[in-house]
Amino acid sequence: MKRCRQAHLLVLIIGFAISSPKAMAQLTPAADLPHADTVAARSSSVAVQPEPILIYTRPTEKEKLRLFEFDAFGPYAFAKATFAGGFQQANREPPEWGTGWDAFGVRVASSFGIQLVTTTARYGMAEILHEDAAYYRCECKGIFPRTRHALVSTLMGRHGKDGEYEFSYSGLVSPYVGTMSALAWYPSRFGVKDGFRMGNYNLAGQAVQNLAFEFIYGGPHTLFSHISRSKSQGGTAVAQNP
Repeated sequence: MKRCRQAHLLVLIIGFAISSPKAMAQLTPAADLPHADTVAARSSSVAVQPEPILIYTRPTEKEKLRLFEFDAFGPYAFAKATFAGGFQQANREPPEWGTGWDAFGVRVASSFGIQLVTTTARYGMAEILHEDAAYYRCECKGIFPRTRHALVSTLMGRHGKDGEYEFSYSGLVSPYVGTMSALAWYPSRFGVKDGFRMGNYNLAGQAVQNLAFEFIYGGPHTLFSHISRSKSQGGTAVAQNP
C-alpha cells in the first residue's frame, strides 16, 4: 500500500510537470480614450498596451554559491531533517537504531546527510547540464496557480542563457542520489529497492520545500522572484518595454 501511494505521488508530480503549459503574454487595455477634441489624428479604435518583456539573466557563480549554502545549510534543510527524523523515530525505522534521544539524533543526522547529498547532486548536475537550480516564485496570482507552479518546478527548471523552462534531470535524479548514498550507513539489509523507495519520499520533500519557497519564505531565492524595472542582480527577470 505504501508503494502504491508513493507511485501515485510520483506520477502526480511528473504529470504536473508534463502538462504545464508555457506562459503566454497578456495584453492589458490602455487608459480611457481622451476627449474627442484631442484625437482628431488618431484612430477611433482602443489601443492596447502589452505587458513588459521579461529578460532572463542567469545567476552569477557567487549567487549560485549563496543559493547552495541556503538550500544545504539553511532553515529548511534542518527543518526537513528534523521532521524526517521524527517521522522515522515514531515508526522506529530502521528498528536497528533503537529508541530514545540518541536514536533520534542518529535519524536526524542521517536525514540531514541525505539532504546534503541531494542538494550537492542537484547543483552539481545543474552546473554540468547548464540548468538553473534556483527556484523562481510564480508571477501569477491565486493559491492554485502558485501551488501548481511550485509542484511543476520540482521537475522543471530554467535552461540555457534564455532561461527557457524545460524538464530538469537534476531535479528528478538528485533525490534518488541522496537516498542511495544513505545505503552506506543504513543497516546492511537495506538495498537498492529501499533506496528508491526513500527517494520517492525525498522527491516529495523537494515539492514541499518549493511550496515553502512560494508561500512562506524564499530566502535568497526571493532575489530572483519578482520583476524589477531596472537590471540588478543575476537571475532576475527584468521588465523592459518592447
